[in-house]
Amino acid sequence: MSSTSEKSSTSPSLLSAQTLVIAGIVWAVMALLFFLLFSVPLSAEEGLPLWYSIGTYIFECGAYFGAALVCFRNWQSPHMVSGRNVWLGIGLGMLFYFIGGVLFGIWELYFELDPDVSPADAFYLGSYVVLIGGMVVAVTSKRLNLEIWQWALLAGIAAFGIAVAIWVAAPDSWRAQLGMAPAATQEEVVTSAPATAATGIAPDLDNSSKIQAKGAAATDPASALEEAEAEAEIKAPGWVMALDKQLAPHKNAINLFYIVGDVFLLIIATALLLAFWGGRFSQSWRMIAAATFSLYIADMYFKWRDTQAEGSYQSGSLLEVFFVFSAILFGIGAILEHDISTRSRQSRRSRRAA
Repeated sequence: MSSTSEKSSTSPSLLSAQTLVIAGIVWAVMALLFFLLFSVPLSAEEGLPLWYSIGTYIFECGAYFGAALVCFRNWQSPHMVSGRNVWLGIGLGMLFYFIGGVLFGIWELYFELDPDVSPADAFYLGSYVVLIGGMVVAVTSKRLNLEIWQWALLAGIAAFGIAVAIWVAAPDSWRAQLGMAPAATQEEVVTSAPATAATGIAPDLDNSSKIQAKGAAATDPASALEEAEAEAEIKAPGWVMALDKQLAPHKNAINLFYIVGDVFLLIIATALLLAFWGGRFSQSWRMIAAATFSLYIADMYFKWRDTQAEGSYQSGSLLEVFFVFSAILFGIGAILEHDISTRSRQSRRSRRAA
């Protein structure tokens, strides 16, 4: 009897809320130190080393996988106050982010490609859908009796999130139309029209076309050699390259979806934070709101480097540690709600027994 009681007392302690929260904090601190110490590129040409990139994927994917496990544990428990469907949506979002990170790592590290769109985006898009669905269920399950200043704060955060998303992630053409592009970019847009008009007025010169054809024929061997060397350096198989060409035209639409999804998550997180503030389960939803804010910061930085850094982006920058923070905070929120829900049920049983 004593051995069984010892096993029952020691086995739950390994998965207790305190142990899991400490493990998540340790993982986040290790990731922060790893990013701080090794996120500086070796040189402009070499960039970040391969072992560092692998380490960033391990920290990020490990955090999302752990968060998915604790969220699915909440989904299987019938005692969650927020409801099982809420944690099913959040857990699927964490799982989709994990699968998307694995696929993106394969495309970037194994195939050595930097595509505008990859199969990982399908899982990233799916994560937004299920995350928004789960958090909407959480909002609708609780009546929002917000005061005027709270509605004003919610509207202000929504306006701020939309403005930052447009300024950061919009292409240069959109920014120029809205008057938000830099001066140099607007000058290029303005001066491009007369240049094209001038080329249209130029007379047809058969000799010039023949000269260009001869020049092209003369440089054909050199260009063919360069193309052959470039193709030899590509490790991706043909079906991967063909898939990238098919997905590339959908870049703008997918980026627009990401912008709308980030802003919508930011609004829902703020609404949840205000709705659950000061309540019994406020701690868990504070963590969920902080996780959403971290995801917004990391995603906005990712899109800024991708759209505004003129092709100098390489994954593994310092602010991408917020992806790890986001997953850790989602997991801590799930752990705290599971702990509070189970403790409240145990206290009810003890009262009935008394």
